[in-house]
Amino acid sequence: MTNFIPIFPLGIVVYPGENVNLHIFEPRYKQLISECHAGKKPFGIPAVVDNKLQENGTLVSVIELSKTYDNGEMDIKTKGEKVFRMLEIIKEVPDKLYSGAIVNYPDNKERGDIELMRRVMKGIRELHKLLNVSKDFKKPDEELNSYEVAHHVGLTLQEEYELLGLLDELQRQEYLKRHLTKVLPLVAEMEGLREKIKHNGHFKNLSGFQFEL
Repeated sequence: MTNFIPIFPLGIVVYPGENVNLHIFEPRYKQLISECHAGKKPFGIPAVVDNKLQENGTLVSVIELSKTYDNGEMDIKTKGEKVFRMLEIIKEVPDKLYSGAIVNYPDNKERGDIELMRRVMKGIRELHKLLNVSKDFKKPDEELNSYEVAHHVGLTLQEEYELLGLLDELQRQEYLKRHLTKVLPLVAEMEGLREKIKHNGHFKNLSGFQFEL
């Protein structure tokens, strides 16, 4: 399916199923959100990486207009629906301040591997323990998917965007597993270095080396 959607480019990656809170202050996006909310229509958030608009993004719906300010600014709650690919950007839309795009929605295989997801979650908990982070995912490991945990594994924006472009849950799970395999030893080494620096300068109670005479 191909259709036109209004777009709101942002320097973030939004995943399907993700809840995102936004503060809207630019006139063009105040218009976009007002129209989408009134018409119960979705809009697209294509990712901006290294100041470049990328071709993939996520269709989102406004689920709540939380607050409207006197100057027309808004706090809104949105939810990601599905991944889109931009085929053509429409920079100027008649009678609109915002831009749009002709997009399609590539097939996205959502079935992954339960055991692989359990290994990913084990790695995430090891990472969070090293970083002294506490995160409740509110679901059993086997019910989680890659989109629900991707923001919690320390990916760069570029890596989050690469994950968005993977349209098979198995591939996304493997991507997260490889990332954790790479990053966990580095974080553990840094944590050891931090402990070493923290204790440097303290009085040490050490046994001396015993020479055999």
